Amino acid sequence: MRVHGKTGFLASLMAGLLFAALPLRAAPADEPAVWPTAGWLASTPETQGMDSAAVARLVDFGAENAMDSLLVTRHGRLVAEAYYAPYRANLKHAVNSTTKAVVGTLTGMAIQDGLLASRDQSVIDFFPERSIANLDASKKAMTLGHLLDMTSGIDWKEKLDDSVPETALQFGRSRDWQGFVLDRPMAQPPGGGFNYNSGNTHLLSAILAKKTGGSTLAYAQRRLFQPLGIGDVRWRKDPQGIETGGFGLYLHPRDMAKIGYLYLRKGQWEGRQLLPAAWVDQVFNASVNMEFRDGPVFRYANGWWTIPEKRAYIAAGMNRQLIIVLPESDVVAVVTGRRNYRLPPFIDMIAAAARSAGPLPEDGAAQALLADRIRAASVERQSSAAPAPELAAAVSRKVWQFDRNVLGVRRLMLDLTAANPNYEILFDNARADAPAEPVTGPLGLDGYYRINEKVADAPVAVRGDWVEPQVFRIFSRSLSDGDVSMYLLRFDGAKLNVAFENNRGFKTQVQGRAAD
Repeated sequence: MRVHGKTGFLASLMAGLLFAALPLRAAPADEPAVWPTAGWLASTPETQGMDSAAVARLVDFGAENAMDSLLVTRHGRLVAEAYYAPYRANLKHAVNSTTKAVVGTLTGMAIQDGLLASRDQSVIDFFPERSIANLDASKKAMTLGHLLDMTSGIDWKEKLDDSVPETALQFGRSRDWQGFVLDRPMAQPPGGGFNYNSGNTHLLSAILAKKTGGSTLAYAQRRLFQPLGIGDVRWRKDPQGIETGGFGLYLHPRDMAKIGYLYLRKGQWEGRQLLPAAWVDQVFNASVNMEFRDGPVFRYANGWWTIPEKRAYIAAGMNRQLIIVLPESDVVAVVTGRRNYRLPPFIDMIAAAARSAGPLPEDGAAQALLADRIRAASVERQSSAAPAPELAAAVSRKVWQFDRNVLGVRRLMLDLTAANPNYEILFDNARADAPAEPVTGPLGLDGYYRINEKVADAPVAVRGDWVEPQVFRIFSRSLSDGDVSMYLLRFDGAKLNVAFENNRGFKTQVQGRAAD
């Protein structure tokens, strides 16, 4: 996950200094904890000591920064909930590397349950059946704690910037994910420094599966999800059927907030210590410097990011899938989205919205403003749509074939002149995740997305427009994954050039030809 850009540091610093000077805003000590197991209770922001106008600015920030959802809770109550069209409520969202924080949580629970001894256990000892390559003294010294804190020392390229995550891509293409990670050479001794590595937490998931009966998900359901009232989840698996540890978990935003609330309450839930308080304290007192070159210091522990100077604790996934815990403000905020932006100013905005530990006077005008902003977020804004050129009729319903390519596309057909424009695409059978049958769906040509609900658990919104007489552009949004893809189709007689890019930084071009 990319962290933040290089601009606006002075403004962020000034805001941080202002926030530091404000009084603490923790929950009133005489109020009992509220538990959202059966669902979040809603409240006006003012009742919980928050400023509705400031919360409305958070919703506006979300609209400007490609959020899919934004939730804010205070004192255990939901004070704001926005869904940005075409994303909508009641959809799970891929939380990407926030999965690491969940796997970290499960590791702490497994230690509490006696299934794991401690963070100091040797990683290699959990895989006696494997013949591990590059097995040296450094690799033998690698512990669970090193995996949890991203200090394993394994040679791995997956930096939190715009560089190509070479090793992570190789990892995803391998047939044995556990073996791929275990066989990597060591770049430095364990504990020698922070190096982001999704393979670390995949090994943790494999270890959890071994020690808890064969399924990380089954253990998560029993120990974490069911006690918190989380019922509807999805979790991808590796080629051996192990839940992916570094990413691949899908959660509802409201359920993400429950996980944050568990940490806000120091691992307690409805009178039970589900997670050791000491485990939460390790997160809240993280010591591993993430070595970002600009902005405040970020530290890492047990799968969580922290910004010590802001007392902010964050489960973070690529393109800003976030669980933000602010204990001093008694706030949990959740974001899902499609683009990275700088975290410190956003956290300052959240903290500044919490004005008082107790209720504020109700502000009808500000509450109406907030309701209007939330309502506006749920309505899709129309994009510009140029009239179709003559070429639209000529290419409509023509079948385009492709040789094997990195996109896995074999065949494409567009119907651009029908009353209900649509597409049909067939993927290469070599793609393990590709459906065997062609995928068909509606295509918006009027500046609005059309949503294909046929893809199980992963609705896709698609729209298109003509940018030149020979160039047709398609935007595709996977609502559950937060993935945005752009296809630029340049028609040249019987040839078709497709330039592709997505919001994960991947770009390529493929060539097609008209079928005989």
